Amino acid sequence: MEFQSNLKSKLPKTGTSIFAVMTALANEHGAVNLAQGFPDFSCSTKLIELVNHYMKKGFNQYAPMPGLMSLREKIAIKTEEMYSAKYNPETEITITPGGTHALFTAISAFVEENDEVIVLEPNYDSYVPAIQLNGGRPIFFELKYPDFKVDWNEFKKLINHKTKMIIINSPHNPSGTTLNAQDMLKLQKMVQNTEIIILSDEVYEHIIFDQMEHQSVARFPKLAERSIIVSSFGKTYHTTGWKMGYVIAPTNLTAEFRKVHQFIAFSANTPIQYALSDIIDDKELYLNLNNFYQEKRDYFQKLIKGSRFKILDCQGTYFQLLNYSKITQEKDVDFAARLTKENKIASIPISAFYHKQIDNNVLRFCFAKSNETLEKAAELICKI
Repeated sequence: MEFQSNLKSKLPKTGTSIFAVMTALANEHGAVNLAQGFPDFSCSTKLIELVNHYMKKGFNQYAPMPGLMSLREKIAIKTEEMYSAKYNPETEITITPGGTHALFTAISAFVEENDEVIVLEPNYDSYVPAIQLNGGRPIFFELKYPDFKVDWNEFKKLINHKTKMIIINSPHNPSGTTLNAQDMLKLQKMVQNTEIIILSDEVYEHIIFDQMEHQSVARFPKLAERSIIVSSFGKTYHTTGWKMGYVIAPTNLTAEFRKVHQFIAFSANTPIQYALSDIIDDKELYLNLNNFYQEKRDYFQKLIKGSRFKILDCQGTYFQLLNYSKITQEKDVDFAARLTKENKIASIPISAFYHKQIDNNVLRFCFAKSNETLEKAAELICKI
């Protein structure tokens, strides 16, 4: 039975997320899933024990709305150590149930009817629906294939009096590129003397390769004063299913962020916050994450070097882009589906990250997998 009415969708052009679609297809056909971005190996056993400990101790009710203070204090210390930026844990750090929640909350807190939000694409697929649900207008800037770098002279032309927010993401999903210090300085200069808010998606901050340093907006004082930083415990501790993240922002922006956060989720998982507050003291777990994933990137690239795919540069994240133009000229959506069904290897078509479904014959593969999974996947890839 279906409710009969003249229901009008608020997201008429939005279907099911490509990540859910490809994972379902992989499960249906028994394919090796390098599509959705999640590790297939275990997190720290110590972290599991800590969560279990705090559950048994009875820390199972609501945490404070902004998050456990001890955890926020340690995030403040970590942020200062890494980026030489001081944030007040009481008024400028908020624990959230995941990075996607944090992004949606930040957009909801500031974007009003007809506000323009500049989005660099290809982009993570939650940005645009969140903008549209809040009555905003996404303004797209295309990162040119194959290096996905920002032409700041062209970018500047999009900024006007209607620009409320700019969303940046580095290391960048899906391309694996990064913004360097010069990029950040150019952005900083571009938004000075404006009221534009920067929403900086930094969930892959610890997954950056080849001795490069992550250029957080926190490193740049004139950017930091207008920026909301979104970070992810799930990416850092291999626990994407726990949906735990945090937001760092100046006091005035945090106050508005929390007004919305309290009515979407109120607070995040309590025993996990206590466990994270303890585990964050083990600095090696996040300081060595770049080396851990660089080894996986290099191993995966070595395994597929003999394939017919072209390996694109990967500076960060745990995603590898592969161009398949020497294999077929099929649309990437069709080729990804065929690979999943016939070759038993699942990936994500990059056109799904563009509002106009721009197709450069590129697929995204996640290498946050055990070596056994990568070896099995590479064997399938090399047979294509």
